[in-house]
Amino acid sequence: MLDKAGSSKINIESRGGAGDKEGVKGSAKKAQTKPEKAKTTERPDIDTYFMEIAKVVAKRSTCLRQNVGAVIVKDKRILSTGYNGAPTGLEHCLDIGCLREELNIASGERHELCRAVHAEQNAIIQAAVHGVSIEGAVLYTTHQPCIMCAKMIINAKIKKVIYGKEYPDERGLEYLRSANIEVVYIPSE
Repeated sequence: MLDKAGSSKINIESRGGAGDKEGVKGSAKKAQTKPEKAKTTERPDIDTYFMEIAKVVAKRSTCLRQNVGAVIVKDKRILSTGYNGAPTGLEHCLDIGCLREELNIASGERHELCRAVHAEQNAIIQAAVHGVSIEGAVLYTTHQPCIMCAKMIINAKIKKVIYGKEYPDERGLEYLRSANIEVVYIPSE
């Protein structure tokens, strides 16, 4: 506000100044009050958290049939991830097509014709390449492990497997259970 001489005039009372009963101290008190806590969504449990990460990893998949992701965790720390796709340096099924599709081979059968390395296999391989021990770890995977992946999981000494979608290869689960590996199915969308 300007006075008749054109200089600024401040209303001290409206700024918590001398005319304010609380003065400057009252303003400081108001500034120190805690802001209201922001509302957040429900915090996921640890298994849901790592399964969600496996779903994100699956988005990197280059398979035309199934997008699978895997995360290997120990002491609540991610050690390795993997998704299904062609071996390093080879063309992806996305680019050249799928032999299993062309031959109408059902899911869960004739794994040797699949050009892709499975997500669980890639996660185990990546740990090995980088010298990371996964003994005693938990493997989170978007899909139930097949028989080939089960054998690798057993030999990698992984202690627990948590998966989200069923796969038409029950032998993998049988092997895991026979090796005393805890298997948990958490249905996912």
